[in-house]
Amino acid sequence: MGSFSSNDGAKEAMQRLLQAQAHIWKHCYSYVSSMCLKCALELGIPEAIHSHSGPMTLNQLVEAIPVRPGKAHCLHRVMRVLVHSGFFELQIRKRGGAHEDEEVYSLNNESKLLLRDNPVNLDPFVLFTLDPITLKPMDCLSTWFQNDDLCTVETAHGMISWDIMVSNPKFGSLFNSAMASDSRLVARVVTDSCKWVFEGLKSLVDVGGGTGETGKAIADTFPDMEYTVFDLPHVVAGLQGTRNLKYVGGDMFNEKIPTADAVLLKWILHDWTDEESVQILKKCKEAIPRKEEGGKLIIIEMVMDNPAVGDEKTKETHLLADVFIMNIMGLERNTEEWAKLFADAGFSSYKISPVLGLRSVIEVYP
Repeated sequence: MGSFSSNDGAKEAMQRLLQAQAHIWKHCYSYVSSMCLKCALELGIPEAIHSHSGPMTLNQLVEAIPVRPGKAHCLHRVMRVLVHSGFFELQIRKRGGAHEDEEVYSLNNESKLLLRDNPVNLDPFVLFTLDPITLKPMDCLSTWFQNDDLCTVETAHGMISWDIMVSNPKFGSLFNSAMASDSRLVARVVTDSCKWVFEGLKSLVDVGGGTGETGKAIADTFPDMEYTVFDLPHVVAGLQGTRNLKYVGGDMFNEKIPTADAVLLKWILHDWTDEESVQILKKCKEAIPRKEEGGKLIIIEMVMDNPAVGDEKTKETHLLADVFIMNIMGLERNTEEWAKLFADAGFSSYKISPVLGLRSVIEVYP
């Protein structure tokens, strides 16, 4: 009996050893899934399946995209990863006898969100996040911990991210496209499910509003609202406004923010340190009236410890996003950290509404 227990214990120990190895290997190889997704977008796989108007075989896919026929077996392996990762559906199509059954690929909710003609497509966001310039700082993380650079982007590229975008217009354009794609998705949700946030506002300033993708949707939904997109001059240069939307160039740190009933900060404060965020918040507070007069600040950001967003996938995404944004000295914040920022900037109260999936709407009052 003692020998049996000993053998049993040894087997359990060996099983734990192999499970630990599998866990480590999974994380070593996890980037492969991301790069397969990037490959699929660059080859136009979602577009090809969509244009086919139905599921496609591997051979049909090879004929529709720029892949050499001799590499079809390699594409099959990439598609196998993408199906397992949840980006495409794999079906078995019956064609008579069992030997004639064939695999066909179709789109799912995730890959439909990557179609270029989808108004809320995330193709640019994926390509920006997985661009070599974006990825290189993560490879410098351990080096950065041991030097005096401000952030990993500086360690990797010798300059901060905003300077990279100015010196590399192509990358800057990719960044702007990524932010615009995210803004379109957020705008779709807020104008559909969060109208109450904007009701009663006669004017709103979107600080750091980029090319105005969020602004266009909100301005169209609320035609009586005067909407101002406030961003750096080179970002808004040449952009045409509409009847109730205009663009104003300026620097949120060094210039006065245009006055309005409310100020919107969508995915802005996570880019900045606490000290810089307090500066931004104070400038926003100067631009809005008192709470009694309807003034408020609207923030769209992650709230790391929000109990209403409790599934494991969201928690993991929050943690990964926090380290990712650390590359530029930014951070994702929890409720306590948000509360301290608001108090330090002189605001009196706030309300968090977890209505945007990974992010929340935070209403802050003077």
